[in-house]
Amino acid sequence: MDAQSYSTALADLRTVRDQIKRTRAVLMKQEADRDKLIIQLASYVKAKAERIAPAAGLSVADIVTLAPTLAPDRLTTAETGPAHSEPDVPAADGTKSSPHPPAPAGAVAPAMAAAPPAPPAAVPPPAAPAKDPARAKSAAPDAPRALPSIPEGAVGSSWFTHTPNLLSTPPNFTQQARSTVFLDTDTGVLVHRSETYRLDLADTSVAAILTAVFQTLPEGTERIYITAGDPWHRDADRYPYLRDAVAAWLNAPTPGWRTDTGRGKDRMAGHFVHARHPVGRYQRDNGEGHVEIRSVGEWFDTGGDDPATVRDAFVLLWQALRRHWTDAVVMGSPSQTGRDLWTRTIPTRGQHAEGFPVLSEELRGLLHATAGQGRNELVLPPRVPDQLPQLVEYDRTFAYAKHTWKSPVGTPRRITAATFASWSEKEQTRALYGCGHWQVRATVPDTWNHVGILPAPAPGDRAWHYPATPGTTFTTWAGGPEIHTALTNPLTPWKIEILDGILWEDGKPLDDWAKKLKETWTNLSAQAHFQGDAQQARAAHLASRAVRAILLYGIGSFAQRPRMVTGTTPRTLERDIPPDAEIIGFDDEQITWQKPTGFSRDPNAHPEWAAAIWSGARAALLTQRHRDDNTYAGALHTEPGSVVAFRTDALYLTQPQAWPHHHQPGDYLLKGHLIGPVAAPTTEAELLALRDAGRTALTPSAGEA
Repeated sequence: MDAQSYSTALADLRTVRDQIKRTRAVLMKQEADRDKLIIQLASYVKAKAERIAPAAGLSVADIVTLAPTLAPDRLTTAETGPAHSEPDVPAADGTKSSPHPPAPAGAVAPAMAAAPPAPPAAVPPPAAPAKDPARAKSAAPDAPRALPSIPEGAVGSSWFTHTPNLLSTPPNFTQQARSTVFLDTDTGVLVHRSETYRLDLADTSVAAILTAVFQTLPEGTERIYITAGDPWHRDADRYPYLRDAVAAWLNAPTPGWRTDTGRGKDRMAGHFVHARHPVGRYQRDNGEGHVEIRSVGEWFDTGGDDPATVRDAFVLLWQALRRHWTDAVVMGSPSQTGRDLWTRTIPTRGQHAEGFPVLSEELRGLLHATAGQGRNELVLPPRVPDQLPQLVEYDRTFAYAKHTWKSPVGTPRRITAATFASWSEKEQTRALYGCGHWQVRATVPDTWNHVGILPAPAPGDRAWHYPATPGTTFTTWAGGPEIHTALTNPLTPWKIEILDGILWEDGKPLDDWAKKLKETWTNLSAQAHFQGDAQQARAAHLASRAVRAILLYGIGSFAQRPRMVTGTTPRTLERDIPPDAEIIGFDDEQITWQKPTGFSRDPNAHPEWAAAIWSGARAALLTQRHRDDNTYAGALHTEPGSVVAFRTDALYLTQPQAWPHHHQPGDYLLKGHLIGPVAAPTTEAELLALRDAGRTALTPSAGEA
């Protein structure tokens, strides 16, 4: 690019910027008009949120937020106490008044041996009120959602059991591999086994892809991996949201084909609409042939790799897995592969020879609502400087593999506040070290000057934030590792009151599976490092990333989300939309909606395992001991005011750290280093842009975690 074209592009960018501003202003006005109409409709005596929601293109919850008088009866009585800062509990003599009822009594957790203190650092001044209105609004959000509690008495006790006749057991069949091809829709290059073809694609529609592939390979193809091109985004500029564009691409006419309805024991039917990694499943009109189109991005970022290299990566992955599982098959997604491999490690003898029973649906629902995944938090000024001296990215290598050595097993026990209070300090400490999920009332110390420790519910579906303001008291649920961190952190112990809890026996249901995956990852990583052939080295690196995805998404698949059913209704029949459905898209002819239908009878649903691992990973972002080096790493071992962001397994800091890295799971790897001053990011997009710049600035030898 020369100077003239650079100036021209800048002018074009400014034009687009101005168009976005105008469009955003119009959209904000339209949304405000919509909200006024909703409030006006709510004044009608027979108004129902279920009727207004589809007309507004919102969920019932959104309508109730705008018009609380429309809340269904079952939602008008809160099940739990507030999860935000709480007022003083009224005294026994009633001398203190409070707008809320008295908080439930809790049992104070015992003091524990703390980690060594963090290096002394200058304490930043108290945070001044945000001057930017946008920041001020984000700093004082609407009331957070209330987390569910366990009912009292016999009803709550009935939750603490397993679902009858539902267990994880070893499979009694051999998984069948599917004939797979790899296609770059940008170049038309198709790879099948060791052969490479060049397709003449009329366009990048599903119909054109299926026609071209089956003209080239008439028989047998069952899976098409798209390695580049993202054809599902080809009409993205015609739709307000990527999901709408993807849904339209998946459901466009495909002459000779129809949406797959499943076959045999294969329950995978219908399309999976995802903004970036969708899955299209099709079968011939005569029902003979079945094929699925998937994104290879589910497994790893290709970075422009050609289909032949991607295919070599899958071959290396299969060969490496076969060293540990003689019947290993690489399935369509990492999560499917991970769960299938895990079932083949379930013991056939010993303590768990009968399998691992699935929790009651009530406990699975509670864990789904109260156990978040990775920590994603952007720390805004004035908690960090407006101008960062530098931005340093550390990423925990193969992080979840560090936390699979201990998981909950057996029938869970309910630990009420009264039960916990009746125990000795030794018993309390042992319980908090064990596999548990606790409802607590936490208080941030008055002298606290660092990032928050425990997750708390924030506005939005399954959104979390991490209170850090001194003196704040909030009610939440958290896993044992995070409770332990709050009590033993290197700065100041938090006050933790146990309100309720779920406690399991300690077990190792994932240990064998995770060890085999870690060995596979180690071998492929070494192969990538020492391989002399550049293409094979790259393929080995991609294969090692695929192993990481198998473990990461395999763990996520244990969590089991409530099933969502997606449907469409003609706009002329809008009244037929299910009352509890959420509108996810619409055009001139039809409305697309989705609704939850509860949990399926999945024999491999173990949200308690996923919750324990996620809690351990979040705690390790704050403090993690390196025994061999006799040192600690993590956010709480940095100076106050130096943590810019958390992003699942990554930390973004304003200063580099001398943390050890021995290429072991959980070690902090330096991934990016951008020399400042740079403006502190205030959005995720700004953070990701700085992250990419930092990775580019760092030497390529930094590699990937």
